[in-house]
Amino acid sequence: MTKPNILIFMVDQLNGTLFPDGPADWLHAPNLKKLAARSTRFRNAYTASPLCAPGRAAFMSGQLPSATGVYDNAAEFTSSIPTYAHHLRRAGYQTCLTGKMHFVGPDQMHGFEERLTTDIYPADFGWTPDYRKPGERIDWWYHNMGSVTGSGVGEISNQMEYDDEVAYNATRKVYDLARGKDDRPWCLTVSFTHPHDPYVARQKYWDLYEECAHLLPEVPAMAYADHDPHSRRIFDANDWRSFDIKEEDIKRSRRAYFANISYLDDKIGEVMDALESTGQEAIILFVSDHGDMLGERGLWFKMSFFEGSARVPMMVCAPQMEAGLITTPVSNIDVCPTLCDLAGVDMSEVAPWTTGQSVVPMGQGVERSEPVAMEYAAEASYAPMVSLRYGKWKYNRCALDPDQLFDLEADPHELTNLADVPAHKGTLDQLRAKSEARWNLDAFDADVRTSQARRWVVYEALRQGGYYPWDFQPLQKASERYMRNHMDLNEVENSQRFPRGD
Repeated sequence: MTKPNILIFMVDQLNGTLFPDGPADWLHAPNLKKLAARSTRFRNAYTASPLCAPGRAAFMSGQLPSATGVYDNAAEFTSSIPTYAHHLRRAGYQTCLTGKMHFVGPDQMHGFEERLTTDIYPADFGWTPDYRKPGERIDWWYHNMGSVTGSGVGEISNQMEYDDEVAYNATRKVYDLARGKDDRPWCLTVSFTHPHDPYVARQKYWDLYEECAHLLPEVPAMAYADHDPHSRRIFDANDWRSFDIKEEDIKRSRRAYFANISYLDDKIGEVMDALESTGQEAIILFVSDHGDMLGERGLWFKMSFFEGSARVPMMVCAPQMEAGLITTPVSNIDVCPTLCDLAGVDMSEVAPWTTGQSVVPMGQGVERSEPVAMEYAAEASYAPMVSLRYGKWKYNRCALDPDQLFDLEADPHELTNLADVPAHKGTLDQLRAKSEARWNLDAFDADVRTSQARRWVVYEALRQGGYYPWDFQPLQKASERYMRNHMDLNEVENSQRFPRGD
């Protein structure tokens, strides 16, 4: 049986509420809308952890941060944890990554046979939070609200330069795969850093949203004292007191964010055009690592279990799955087992340690009732936080904070905490029991603190004296490209062409 090719598009910080059934009608995203029309679409997909590195390690491995040890943006993703790249490569696939995956540690491949770009973020332990110093703000790498006050138009930025390179390498790789030099099936992961802030967009995409009716959040900013304790920690971590956020700042930031969705749509379209023009077929998956609050309630960026931060778009276009909308909650930790299922790859040897489940049966009409789990133990937290999405309910628990219980059908903006409402005590007790059966918060906290303390020692030691960085250094064998004197010109020209000449 021929194994299918697989093309994965991952984006960064894309709010899943903007994808109720594929991209919202008002978004200018023709390529993603075209993909959505032939995909199984998951309205209620969630990140495993609303931060880049923990969410991505979970997406690749099918395990929560408490299992991977990737608690924050500077926690090592250890080489012994199998990823979908390992599983597929072991089964005979050629595996390739272009773009961001925020691997921390000396292993910058994690099962990928080939990596075409460096990462946009550092690979060392320098961004490690410290639970021993609650309230400390590490100014040189913590988010602040400058992304909002500095939003607007830019024709080039650090992130645009990166994603332009990601897309270029992806299209070049798709053309190279078409040349047929390798008979193995392939899995290509194309991972962009947009629409992650800074909220800066090119003029041509900015202009698409001049008359946009969605430039203000549905839930306006609240007074600091009216927020829950964790939201106040996020405000403090983002240094909110140093900035005066005006309505115009909010409109500009959201407009640039929407514009960058359109920018991404163009980049994804370039890769899809290369695939289709060369006659190649592939299963296609589209997903984000986490969302962005986009000013809802006055919150920005991620780090929260609220829907804007925790919900992500997810679409799978595969012959084995019917196109249509699934509303049952799923997680991006389901990606790893889903890809293996679609490729006919057995994961039984690691099944006891894998939390994710294949969503393929759901695309074939099979119901699923297990709750979706999330964890957060990074900046703006002083102790691990956990969450369960179960049916219409979301239950959040942290040793430092009051419980939160939300009915997402009746209260989609999560404005009414039902944890102390007597009529919902039965639901609260049921979900608390499920949460306590899954997590020992004291042990989780101890593991996080141990990891942080060790990494601070290692980081400070390695920055003394000679320094050898872990960042991935993409190398090109220039002497094997184009035409060189050890090559036959006629053979080179014909083999590099697709379709072949006579």
